[in-house]
Amino acid sequence: MHHRALVSRLTFQWKAGGKLHEAPGRVSMAAMKKTILATSFVLASVATAHAGGQPNSIGVGAEIELSNVGGVSVNYDTGKFHVGGFLGFDDPAGASNETIQIGGRFFYHIASTAMSDFSLGGGLAFQSANNPAPAGRTTALYLEPGFQIRAFIASNVALSFTGGISIGTVDASRVQINGDLTGTAGVHYYF
Repeated sequence: MHHRALVSRLTFQWKAGGKLHEAPGRVSMAAMKKTILATSFVLASVATAHAGGQPNSIGVGAEIELSNVGGVSVNYDTGKFHVGGFLGFDDPAGASNETIQIGGRFFYHIASTAMSDFSLGGGLAFQSANNPAPAGRTTALYLEPGFQIRAFIASNVALSFTGGISIGTVDASRVQINGDLTGTAGVHYYF
């Protein structure tokens, strides 16, 4: 009983004018514990809300594939996997030298946390470049199996890093195993 009386006497309220005043009535430690517990539960629920990677979220941003082909992109996240595509276009000064790049990707989430995921999958990228004479138009098709790590630096902003194998076909006749972060990065804002 002495403990409750002490808590009651030591509990004050802040009132206008910057002065502390004794709280009206008694204060119950059990009621305060319940209030703190309920508030903590609500705050924890809000704080651990899943980042992008939530089912039915759409990410808009930019991404470069392993083959250094890329552009503005859109991702659709189902929660278990994400799919996306990109479009890039370049028409520098001069005649007949434009380049168009399009592609798509699919990554299945193997492991996920509230702020990151690790996925396996890959992409397909197409590049058509109109080169000055005598080279003419070149067409490259890249098949790129690999992995992707997405790190959510905010609840709706993801940085992505991709590694894997890039297999070039048609006019792109090379195979490359690549993990260069400067050529395989992306950023997306999720809605």
